[in-house]
Amino acid sequence: MNILVTGATGYVGGRLVPRLLEQGHTVRCMVRDPARLQGRNWSDKVEVVVADVLDSTTLPAALQGIDVTYYLVHSMGGGHNYHVRDLVAARAFGFAAREANVSRIIYLGGLGDSNQQLSEHLRSRQQTGDALRLAGVPVTEFRAAIIVGSGSLSFEMVRYLTERLPILIGPRWFYNRVQPISIRNVLDYLTNALDAPASQGRTIEIGGSDVLTYADMITRYAEVRGLKRWLIAAPVILPQLSWYWMHPFMPIPRAIAQPLIEGMSHEVIVRDDLARQLFPQIELMDYKTAVKAALARLEAGAVETAWSDALVTTQGNIPPVILTTHEGITLERRQLVVQSTPPAVFNAFSSLGGDTGWLFRNWIWQVRGLIDHMVGGVGMRRGRRHPVEVRVGDALDFWRVEAVEPDRLLRLRAEMKLPGLAWLQFQSMPLQDGSTLLVQTAFFAPKGAWGWVYWYGLYPIHGMIFSGLIRRLAIRAKSAIVEGPG
Repeated sequence: MNILVTGATGYVGGRLVPRLLEQGHTVRCMVRDPARLQGRNWSDKVEVVVADVLDSTTLPAALQGIDVTYYLVHSMGGGHNYHVRDLVAARAFGFAAREANVSRIIYLGGLGDSNQQLSEHLRSRQQTGDALRLAGVPVTEFRAAIIVGSGSLSFEMVRYLTERLPILIGPRWFYNRVQPISIRNVLDYLTNALDAPASQGRTIEIGGSDVLTYADMITRYAEVRGLKRWLIAAPVILPQLSWYWMHPFMPIPRAIAQPLIEGMSHEVIVRDDLARQLFPQIELMDYKTAVKAALARLEAGAVETAWSDALVTTQGNIPPVILTTHEGITLERRQLVVQSTPPAVFNAFSSLGGDTGWLFRNWIWQVRGLIDHMVGGVGMRRGRRHPVEVRVGDALDFWRVEAVEPDRLLRLRAEMKLPGLAWLQFQSMPLQDGSTLLVQTAFFAPKGAWGWVYWYGLYPIHGMIFSGLIRRLAIRAKSAIVEGPG
């Protein structure tokens, strides 16, 4: 089929596109900024069209020749009138789809009993589905509660609270029932709908195999992570007030987190078995398995999925320092434009460690290695196998080489004793004027409250060291002589 995916730069859309490509569909991605697809390993396999659901004049071209479209956009982070914008956008999109003879719209909305007084967020998600249907194009509307997967906002809220707080004061909504669903199962439903004509024009409630409370989700997440957590019931705390004590422990903006928290005041469980009738082949994942699958991406070193779309830079718009949190991993990225070639920049950072040392305040690195050795870690004594060459699996002081792409990338995984997992990555990216963008990124996935204490306690030292290191690497690369081919 010819398929249009809106929201391709988002959490669900970005994972849906490669699945559709694997199934042999022709995929068109509708985005406002094509640069946001940079770094996706499928970006050269799709057609990209620039359009905006809030600008109806851009929609006809995006929908031309399309058989089925996925509607995966919403405006929740855009301010207090997000529900109005969502309705306007959905109506415009539905009518544009009708004019383009689109056969079906597949929409992912929110689970909740429409007969109850739902929160503004949940009500908006369901009204968006109604708005898409106004033009008469058949809509397959899936309704889901919490999606379990690294990067899902609702799941990340559970993750942050559990990781950072050994004692949690549980407001009333902690004990409401919810039916979380794995991102894998969500994608199963979205893709299988294409081959299920009976799903056209239906509203389908989807959830995982477990019905839990939010308190259950926290305690079971803690069990998977090997953390001890205690919950104290405080039923007098209202959902509207929960944000104020949660905010210091979560990097999620208030404009996004508060509507989600208010939505948690409602029971969100599957109330009929239509999904099972239409899609009996889908095997539902239980909550613990879904959590393990999400966390396995960190434990297995698949950290690259946390930042595949995190770096979007163009010459003349390169912020020197970016500190953010993405999919549960804290990132500290530093960038410099170097008047040198990518091979020269790569050679500069690929020769770090061993006898070369770490170029800036090397004695601090040595002290850190000594401390690690004293507490039973590997320390700095291993050095490196070769003074210049690196290959995957090499020991490099207290790092292990995890990934190498010649002249482009080096990723090191920390093997010193830490309250979490850490990586240090270097990239050399060619720019149009012949210079090179040097990107240095430290990743840290903390384990428990001590992980966050460690990261923020040492941040001033890390800031000084990493700032000095990238400057010295730039100087080293500029002064290097790189032989040409032959």
